Amino acid sequence: MQQAKDVRIAYIGGGSRGWAWGLMTDIALDPVLAGEVRLYDIDRDAAEKNKKIGDMISNHPKAVSHWKYTVADSLQTALTGADFVIISILPATFDEMESDVHAPEAVGVYQSVGDTVGPGGFMRALRTIPMFEEIALAIRAYAPHAWVINYTNPMSLCVATLYRVFPEIRAFGCCHEVFGTQKLLSAMLEDMEGIPDIPRQDIRVTVQGINHFTWFSKASYQGQDLFPVYRAFCEKYAATGFLKGQDDNWMNNYFACSHRVKMDLFLKYGKIAAAGDRHLAEFMPPWYLRDPETARSWGFTLTPVSWRKQDLQNRLARRARLLSGQEEPDFKGSGEEGHLMLGALLGLGDMTTNVNIPNRGQIPNLPLGAIVETNALFRAGEIAPVYAGPMDGNIQALTARHVLNQQNTLQAALTCDRTLALTTFMNDPLMSRVDWADGEALFDRMVAAQLAYLPKGWR
Repeated sequence: MQQAKDVRIAYIGGGSRGWAWGLMTDIALDPVLAGEVRLYDIDRDAAEKNKKIGDMISNHPKAVSHWKYTVADSLQTALTGADFVIISILPATFDEMESDVHAPEAVGVYQSVGDTVGPGGFMRALRTIPMFEEIALAIRAYAPHAWVINYTNPMSLCVATLYRVFPEIRAFGCCHEVFGTQKLLSAMLEDMEGIPDIPRQDIRVTVQGINHFTWFSKASYQGQDLFPVYRAFCEKYAATGFLKGQDDNWMNNYFACSHRVKMDLFLKYGKIAAAGDRHLAEFMPPWYLRDPETARSWGFTLTPVSWRKQDLQNRLARRARLLSGQEEPDFKGSGEEGHLMLGALLGLGDMTTNVNIPNRGQIPNLPLGAIVETNALFRAGEIAPVYAGPMDGNIQALTARHVLNQQNTLQAALTCDRTLALTTFMNDPLMSRVDWADGEALFDRMVAAQLAYLPKGWR
């Protein structure tokens, strides 16, 4: 077995209360990788606590590889000599996200997530892009040859910022939404054709789109075209949703859905929408998000930021239990593929998976250079995009609007251009029912709510 035993990872956002623990477990369970993880966070105390948790996981009897955890005093210390950089940060706090998600409700705009598109996604981008500008400059200065993996939302704009500031960067973004739709197709085959327990990796798909608005233009299992089966599946469950695996209280789970949105989009557009319903709904006109009752009628709920704040308290309590020894680390693994990508890039075995990288022609009818999500081949020292082909015209029209809005958002954020920012904010489909005066007033309120995290140009 080939192994890489001196891997150096810089983790920006290393005080993460949850995501970091999944990564620590994944690499501890990976027998081909070992090395050092440098945790950097503006909350140094959080990074120090994660160092202790990382040491605990690495030294656990269930761990099969050893990692040394350190806390870095600066981006320079974290990045210098790093082979890989992982970025997983919360841009600002949940107080700012509360404005992102709930302020638009005053003008009748509802959001189920609020971190990628819509007025909430726009505002999150406005404060995140300057942070990623700083990170990109530091990577250019101290780790120009490192591979950079981003997990932060808004995914497309975070990755786009890295490339705008440092065009030679070797960065990509990872998201697990496609995995969920592969799992749905596996469940579909059991329901419709009686084939149980199909690993989602055995569902072969061609991925097209942008993060959280991905589509399968092809899907197969052992050579069988799954589109006819999926059409019958959608027709069977279009009215009720597909609820296998959900308990009677599933609607109280803010992350659950009945898949009715993706089924409806397939029946309308002819391709398999390949993200969770909560994300997909935000990219469309307010068909599914007219109000909370409409969302519930489509089989999903809006995630209030109050829940996220309570969840943070729960995770802080779990951290305390881990540190005190009251709770053992969870060694199930996260299901993410980041550690597998590291191995592939180090030459320890090729793999193909979905990834967010610049469009080099893999989707020829979306703008070149835009951050798109398609499959790519990971191998020693290279990420080779897999040609996905042109998007169907009707889906291209939906997607291109968001691509252009994202490009304008990036430009407005980097230049503090209020006119471009406002017109881009108003051009989002979820804002289609809001008149200009109300939209401009909302824009000003939402900018004011996060001024502490914006460049001086916004003041």
